[in-house]
Amino acid sequence: MGRVIELNPVQRITVNAVGEPGSRTFYAQARKGRELVTLLCEKEQIRELCNVLQQMLEELARKFPKGASYLQISAEMDLEEPIAPEFRVGQIGLGYDEEHDLIVIVARELAEEGDEDAAVARLFGTRAQMDALSRHGSEVVSRGRPVCPLCGRPMDVDGQGHGFCPRRNGHSDEIVFA
Repeated sequence: MGRVIELNPVQRITVNAVGEPGSRTFYAQARKGRELVTLLCEKEQIRELCNVLQQMLEELARKFPKGASYLQISAEMDLEEPIAPEFRVGQIGLGYDEEHDLIVIVARELAEEGDEDAAVARLFGTRAQMDALSRHGSEVVSRGRPVCPLCGRPMDVDGQGHGFCPRRNGHSDEIVFA
């Protein structure tokens, strides 16, 4: 196994994007003391992480209700400088430390298949921190380009044409809006 970065627990955790819609770069970032960890992510990784975090929080509230009554926090969620990623994320997983009531995000570096030297980051946070992360991340992802109602692909920033749309080429089935 490659380098392991572990922040247990984080003092601060966030996701955000840099750049204009259509050419944004997404990051996950966490801090514990003087250690700042920044990870380069894909938009879809952030979207799915936020969705699964919300599902996990709901499930934890049912299974372990004792820790479910946290206040929703609205912390400062901007990225800290310098934005220097440790690695590009290939896989993201979630876990739960029942003893300490902490959720852990496990991010693995994007690497060639079979590469044993891929880095791993484990970021432990409270339910309240992960709830804030999930809510903020969902909002960041939603700031992107509008989606074409025909094919679901992102449209140009001006809301006009969006390049090739397979549903507009005259060869697709009839489109019915319900």
